[in-house]
Amino acid sequence: MPTSSITLPFEELAEAVKGRRSDYGHISGLQLDRFAPGEAWSSLPYRPVFVGDTETGVLHGGVVTAMLDESCGMAVQLALDGTSAIATLDLRIDYQKPATPGLAIKAHSVCYRTTRSIAFVRSTAYQESEDDPVATATGCFMIGANRTNMLADRRMDSRSIPTLEAADDPDGPFANSPFARALGIRVNDDGTLTMPFSPRIIGNPILPAIHGGMTGAFLETTAIFGVRRELGIAALPKPIGLTVNYLRSGRALDTMANVSIVKQGRRIVAFEAWAWQDDAAKPIASAFGHFMLRPTPGGDEE
Repeated sequence: MPTSSITLPFEELAEAVKGRRSDYGHISGLQLDRFAPGEAWSSLPYRPVFVGDTETGVLHGGVVTAMLDESCGMAVQLALDGTSAIATLDLRIDYQKPATPGLAIKAHSVCYRTTRSIAFVRSTAYQESEDDPVATATGCFMIGANRTNMLADRRMDSRSIPTLEAADDPDGPFANSPFARALGIRVNDDGTLTMPFSPRIIGNPILPAIHGGMTGAFLETTAIFGVRRELGIAALPKPIGLTVNYLRSGRALDTMANVSIVKQGRRIVAFEAWAWQDDAAKPIASAFGHFMLRPTPGGDEE
């Protein structure tokens, strides 16, 4: 399908951004609350399926990553004219503090510069005040990434959107992580993880392609699981920062991922994770990040 060359008036563009976003964006309940040229204010209601640790009720970091990715994309579209498809090139997330269980998360995203091919954006996720962020993000998006145009395609208005639900698995590796279960993530015999393709994780439904935020969430889940297994720790490590580089489009295929520890200190672990589909030598995304190890009871907390 050729890209539409019709420029949308700004108010019409904003309405299109509200209603014709990614499938996962609709499923998650993410709302565009306010808008201005190059700026998006969005909100995501708290839902039990978003939880990453049922013992604390804290959201999975991947939920925040996916929200910031989508919110940044909305700001980029609001800086353009509605004629170009966009795709995330890289996204860096800095986690400032855990989100308070039960409260919605809000985001303010600003596309502060565009060139002919690249858009630069930053975002802040918060709950009660933007001055007290849960996480911050910076990213780059490709402009004219493919020949689709979700904002102009009328089929986007009539598609059926699935729901996001977590099946019970009390004895599984993600028994305490509803969000990982909702994505269907499973552990393979060789220690790698698989995220099966499903309509729930679609970003661009016209291609279709996996939501970049879902790929980031999968890489973060892989890193958490792999670091815990490698170090033999019971407590979940605390995410500090995560940078995801998107190398290829995630197609309508199952995705595999693995992780390696780059450096282990007493309190901080650096890791690298990568995801692929039909060829491990051709990853669709890679991630580098840091976890803080939680102190063990009776251990040295310095």
